[in-house]
Parts: sequence; structure tokens; C-alpha cells
Amino acid sequence: MPHILLNLFSNRMDCDEFRCRGKEMIEYICTYLQRIDTRRVTPSIEPGYLRKLIPENAPVDPEDWDSIMADVESKIMPGVTHWQHPRFHAYFPSGNSFPSILGDMLSDAIGCIGFSWAASPACTELETIVLDWLGKAIGLPNQFLAFKEGSRGGGVIQTSASECILVSMLAARAQALKRLKQQHPFVEEGVLLSKLMAYCSKEAHSCVEKAAMICFVKLRILEPDEKSSLRGKTLMMAMEEDETMGLIPFFVSTTLGTTSCCSFDNLPEIGVVCQKFPSVWLHVDAAYAGNAFICPELKYLLDGVEFADSFNTNPNKWLLTNFDCSTMWVRDRIRLTSALVVDPLYLQHGYSDATIDYRHWGVPLSRRFRSLKLWFVLRSYGISGLQKYIRLHIRLAKRFESLVLKDKRFEICNEVTLGLVCFRLKGPDKLNEKLLSNINASGKLHMVPANVNDKYVIRFCVVSHEAAENDIDHAWEVICEFAEDLLEMQAAEKEQELHDEVYELLERKKKQTLAQKRSFFVRMVSDPKIYNPSIAKALPSTRRHLTQPSAESLDNHITVQPPTQSLHSFKRSASWISWPLAFLFQGITEEGSGSNVPIRFRHLDTKVRLKASGKGGAISPRQSPSPERDNKSPKRSPTSSRKSSLIS
Repeated sequence: MPHILLNLFSNRMDCDEFRCRGKEMIEYICTYLQRIDTRRVTPSIEPGYLRKLIPENAPVDPEDWDSIMADVESKIMPGVTHWQHPRFHAYFPSGNSFPSILGDMLSDAIGCIGFSWAASPACTELETIVLDWLGKAIGLPNQFLAFKEGSRGGGVIQTSASECILVSMLAARAQALKRLKQQHPFVEEGVLLSKLMAYCSKEAHSCVEKAAMICFVKLRILEPDEKSSLRGKTLMMAMEEDETMGLIPFFVSTTLGTTSCCSFDNLPEIGVVCQKFPSVWLHVDAAYAGNAFICPELKYLLDGVEFADSFNTNPNKWLLTNFDCSTMWVRDRIRLTSALVVDPLYLQHGYSDATIDYRHWGVPLSRRFRSLKLWFVLRSYGISGLQKYIRLHIRLAKRFESLVLKDKRFEICNEVTLGLVCFRLKGPDKLNEKLLSNINASGKLHMVPANVNDKYVIRFCVVSHEAAENDIDHAWEVICEFAEDLLEMQAAEKEQELHDEVYELLERKKKQTLAQKRSFFVRMVSDPKIYNPSIAKALPSTRRHLTQPSAESLDNHITVQPPTQSLHSFKRSASWISWPLAFLFQGITEEGSGSNVPIRFRHLDTKVRLKASGKGGAISPRQSPSPERDNKSPKRSPTSSRKSSLIS
């Protein structure tokens, strides 16, 4: 049997090989982090790329370690987004440091599952101590600290802020249902559950909405003010309105340092409002900004936390501790654990009454030794070292803000308090969408968008734990380069559009002018006043130009023949025509024939007869039908009206 086992594990890694491979891994990690700036920030691959590179089935036989590490570089790294890259400016920082990595290595080597004090006393007790350390540094009230005399509170490490909000809402729901059940003992719990209402700002993280879905409670999302801050008056109005509708407010989630623009809800106002409603649990989510409260000059941002029932922040964001490590504190741990206690016999131990069992503080039973890496970081850097790190990021963010403000093409869209700057090109959202898309596609920088006051903005966050001024300057150069190209392209497109519009306008104007000329000609030949001022001067002002029956016109050249059906009622009435038509009529009569030439206009029901004059039979200019020939005016206007039924 021992021989069989020896053959079975002959290829396993022993201590000697682990020592060798461990050194190689440390060297690989150091090289990766030192030369990370030579890599592309985001991968240039498409979904499903890895499936084509890795076999469909797991290997049957052991493989050589060198082959495995070769595949890491050739297959895994091409698909990695490098969060520690100095050109990575998306989301919030992904904390990391060598002390944290070493702490996680040791935690992994110990491999304990610290669900209770008995399962691993050091795992439990170190977590309680470290959370008190950090809580004091942040400036939390004594009620949140485990070792303060008379305190019922304490801290716990969860996996993420999402889990912190979820367990807080679960505790608030259990508390509210217990109270309602006492008031309404004969009402089913499902009916009471349907009455519960939670509240948060529109700027709150989406995990609040997910927590409400899991808890089967209603969630009302409220509008913040112009600074993206939830105000007490808004919350008060919503809660009072819901109470009149028979609903029961039970949970309020506020945010200090929102994801979109790092805004801060007005915690003092909200805290006062929550005090007016019984059994309302107030939670404060400070996943990013809460780390900065270790700096004395930033503690004012924590004002109002004395009203809170729970508070969370993520050292794995901004305290150089790698994921996962989300710290959460509660004012009353009994209110938290009573909602989550499940205590089977096999998990009980003799010190349950005197110790903390963290399995009652969260959703999972199994828990890693996460306090070890946080302990390593706090001791390696000290509070002063972490303060310098936070202040550096804030200073770099202010530097980027100043660069944006100097360029009139851009605008700042948030109040830059910590390490996040929201900016945009002045112009439509589509322009900024295109700018961000072009930058990210290049792989030179990586940023993400947000919606702030109904505007599409670009988030620039100082992320790298080794960020420096030249990284900020380089990022701004890249942004300006892409902005110039985009604006030039947009200007060219606008110029082309303007050229097309001008061309269309000229064509349309040309057509309109031609139509106007045609229309004028039609009016000209039908109304002598338009073309011949002499006629207009001699004629009455009215447009109705009927004459009394008369023999012929003065020159006896042109006569107007009334319609046949009206001959028995009226005699002829003369009609003047304009000079150009008179010239048209020159020479069209037969010489000496004395015959009449009838002419009918298409647009008038008028027939005109032209009679020959003189020996030549032609109408001479002197004999043309001008009403002012020989300085004489006609006794009556010989024109005919269109409206008259005498001429057709």
C-alpha cells in the first residue's frame, strides 16, 4: 500500500519544490508589477478567446510546472485587465501591497475556516482587535467598538460592501417584523412583509436594489439634490407619504462617497429624520470614502454617523489591502446576530457565551483568515503611512482637476473632494461617448462613464498604489490628443453638412426664383400696371377695369370681343395690354388684307383681335396701343376685369 501511494503522489509538489517554485512565483509577481506599465491596460480580445486556447477536458496525467507557467503568460495574461496599471483610472482603487499579499499567502497556508471562536481562536480574536483599531482610526463612535466599556457593538470583515448592506437589511427586516408581530399577532408574516419599505438615493450603489430583491421588500429610490446628495426633507416627505398609504418604513441606506461622482448624502439631516420613525435602521455605505476618514482633515465628512446603526468601508479599495476585505461595524450586535443565528449542535462549543462567533454576523458559514492581511498592512504602513498614501491620491486628483479647468473645451461635473474627478467635453452626450470609446479602444487608458445630473460624464479616478504626477500628466495628454482628433473630425463633418445645406438652399432658391419669374410673367401679361407705369398712372386705383360700351379703342388697332353668349346684352369693351405683347403683335397681320387676327390667352377667357393699320398693315411703334400717345389719356379705362363675366 505505501508503495502504491508513493506512485500515486510521485508528481505532487513537496516542500523542496514549493520553496523553489515559490521563489520563482515571487520573482514572477515582482517582475509583473515592476513592468506592468509595458502591458496594454485592457486586453484586446473577444469573448470566448480562452476556450479556443485551453483543452476541452482536464488533463488525465500530471503536467509539468514550467508548462503551466508558460501558459499563464501566453494564455491568461492576454485576457487580463490590469487594475494595478498606472494607466488604469476606472472604478475605484483595487487595493494591493506586498504586506497584504504576504498576509494572504500566510492565511492561505494556514487554511483555517474561522466560523467560530473554537474553530480558530486567533482568527476570531485578531479580527475583533483589528476592527477596533481601524474603527478608532476612522473616528467611529465608541458604541461601534467591541472593547469599549458598555458597548454592545463591534466589527466584522465581510466579502464586499454588497454583503454588508444585505446583512444590514436582513437585520432591519427581522427587527421590523418582530415589532409588527407584537402589534398585530394575528396577521400573517407575509402580509406584514409586504408592508415594509426601504429607502435610498438614486446615487446609491445598485447592491441596495439587489439586497431589497433578496429580502422581498419594497425599495423607494429618491432624487438627490443638484450636488447628488440625498437630503433629509426629501426622505421625510417620502416616508410620511408611505405611512399614509399604510406602508412601514424600516431601512434607510445612505452613501458617503457615491460610485458615480463621490457625492455625500446629508447624514446629519437624514439621521434626525430617521429618529422620528420607530425601528428604522440607518445604514451608512462608505465603501470608498470611509478609508479617507483616517485623515483628521477629512473627518468632517463623517458628521452624522452618530445616528447610524451600521457602517461599512472597504480597505480593499483604498487602504492597500487586496480583495476581499470589507469591514463593517454595528451599534448593537445582538440586533444583527438575532436575524442570522442558526445554531446546530455540531457548531456549538463551551465558550459560546463568552466569545464572538462570526458565523452569526453574515451569510456564509465558512470564513477566511482575512484579518491577517489587514493586520500586516496596518503594522507595515502605520496610520501615518496610510494617511500619506490617501493624501497623495487626493493631491493627484486635484492636479488632474486643474488641468481640466485650464482647458475651455472641458468642464468638471462633480465636487472633487477625494480621488475621483468627473469631467466631459462641452457638447452633447454622444460626443463624450465617442471620446471615451476611442480612448478605451486604444488601450492607452481605461476609464468608465457615469450619469451625473442627467449628463454623460467620464470618471477619472487615481487608482494605482504607485501613482505619480507624470501618470496624471500623461493621462491628460492622451485625453487631449483624442479630444483634438474628435473635435477636428466633428468640425469637418459640420463643414460638410453646412456645405450640403448651402448647396440645397441655393438649389431651392434657384427653383423658387425661376418659379417667381414665371409667375411674374403670367401676371405681367395679364395686368398692364405691372410692366407699364404709364398705364398704371392713367388707370383708376381699383382693380375692376370695365368700361361703358364703346365703339373701338383710340387707335382702332385692338378690340376686345365679348363672349358670344353676351353679345345681345353688351357691346364691345376694350382691354389694354402691356408693351411687350404689343411688340409681339408687330408684323403678324397680312399687309393690306384688313383681316382680323384673333388671339386668346390661356390664363384669361379673353379674345383679342388685331387689325392692320396703315398701308403696310403693320403696327408701327408710333401707332402702338399706348394710352398716352399724343399726350392724351383715354376717357375711360379700356381694361377688363378678371372678375367680370362679360369677358371670357
